[in-house]
Amino acid sequence: MIRKLLVAALLTSGLLQASLVQAETVRWSRSADPATLDPHAVNTGTNFNLLHQIYEPLLIRTPDGKLQGAIAQSWALTKDPSVWEFKLRPGVKFHDGSLLTADDVVFSLKRAQAPTSQLKSLLSSVESITKVDPLTVRVKTKGPNLIFPNNLTNLFILSEAWAKANGAEASQDVASKTENYATRNTNGTGPYTLASREVDTRTVLKQFPQYWGRGQFPLEVTELVYLPIKSPATRVAALLSGEVDFVQDLPAQDVGRLKADNRLRVTEGPENRSIFLGLNVGAKELKYSDVKGKNPLAEPKVREAIALAIDRDAIKTAVMRGLSNPSGIIAPPFVNGYEKAFAAYPKANVAQAKKLLAEAGYPNGFAITLHSPNDRYVNDEAISTAISGFLGRIGIKTTVAARPIALHSTAINQADTDFYLFGWGVPTYDSAYIFDYLVHTRGKDGRGPTNATGYSNAEVDAQIASLASEADKAKRDATIKSIWQTVQKERFYIALHDQVLNYASTPRLNIPVSPENTTFFKLVKVSKAAN
Repeated sequence: MIRKLLVAALLTSGLLQASLVQAETVRWSRSADPATLDPHAVNTGTNFNLLHQIYEPLLIRTPDGKLQGAIAQSWALTKDPSVWEFKLRPGVKFHDGSLLTADDVVFSLKRAQAPTSQLKSLLSSVESITKVDPLTVRVKTKGPNLIFPNNLTNLFILSEAWAKANGAEASQDVASKTENYATRNTNGTGPYTLASREVDTRTVLKQFPQYWGRGQFPLEVTELVYLPIKSPATRVAALLSGEVDFVQDLPAQDVGRLKADNRLRVTEGPENRSIFLGLNVGAKELKYSDVKGKNPLAEPKVREAIALAIDRDAIKTAVMRGLSNPSGIIAPPFVNGYEKAFAAYPKANVAQAKKLLAEAGYPNGFAITLHSPNDRYVNDEAISTAISGFLGRIGIKTTVAARPIALHSTAINQADTDFYLFGWGVPTYDSAYIFDYLVHTRGKDGRGPTNATGYSNAEVDAQIASLASEADKAKRDATIKSIWQTVQKERFYIALHDQVLNYASTPRLNIPVSPENTTFFKLVKVSKAAN
């Protein structure tokens, strides 16, 4: 009887329940470390992937592409079609034990609107954010915004009291290389807490005992050890030797042999991400070229020549080992506004490309630097090297300057590049996200922060802005098509392909590829039989 009472008491306190849960550590490796832990500072998938374990947004997008409530229990338009109302989950706790309220949501969304935040474009249509009661928030947009909830899946909520107490009230300004308390410290509501962090080396996360989702999600992974390993060969070697359990950035050249290794599990799927070239068409003179006094990329025939010089099929075969889907548009098929006609891409035609260069006034070509990341996308530096070879065939002498994505993204955000390889995922699954960040005039109305091309078109800007307030879906889709027609014609971006992803892990883990390339470890099940 005494033993039964003791067991009941332990179960009530949660101590016995915790002791019965088998500790499951997953050592997780990617090619790069997040640039910061500040949830509103940068707009990169590498950051979002890790931060989704620590922080939570109002809504998430599940691996099947559907919106699901996270901190928000429900969301809906009010009688006013320009006002969205979000009902918050009761009892959600931050990692410091404090309860989340509407005040934290209002604070966080306003923090993400700050000039230093790279996420502000997601909230460019917002007129006001208000608290209705402790568990209700309303967001009023500048007109009916049909897809506003889609914009929230990477907008994390943090504690207002914690941020203010620690001098992190404003989002970190990564452009000035300054830090705040949130750069290296966290206080989220997610399933894992930050236990330790060594930048570019090792980040350890522990399961949060008071997580609101306990009992709703598997939560079988109790500890995460995040290990950034830049070298693809070293990353794969670490997996094969058992030093890591899960590799998310799998080199294309190793996929075949890893699939054949019965000690591993390899999963594959298309990513919601396009890889493309950006061209500075707006400058009077390029900074990284031997052409002085004019800008060869401003010439439409030069841009067409570059597009024709590139053999996308050869990149798929020789560089990507089949793990790419060549395309002529910088939007993957998941996105509203994507059309197969736009995705058609030109076959390589060296003779025609040379002819166009000569007609544009560059019969002998010119020299230019192609800036490239070397640790972010599948075989990114190798793609750039291949492009350098293709362009060399038509007389454009291209020097590849490869660098880590943290430096590369900063240069693009500062428009300090003329010609660059880049990738873009679309978490909203709508073309407006692409237009807001990559097409709209840079810095105008909070839009265009990642538009390093110098492209500016007042008519297109007006069309893009209208997408945030058009209540008629048919009219909105027609505007999206019109914008794409202009983007395709102007060629300030040259699409290469959509990525195909592969994950590799020990057999005890079954982690399907997500189109967002985001893993929610609270959903991962661990096979005990495979241990």
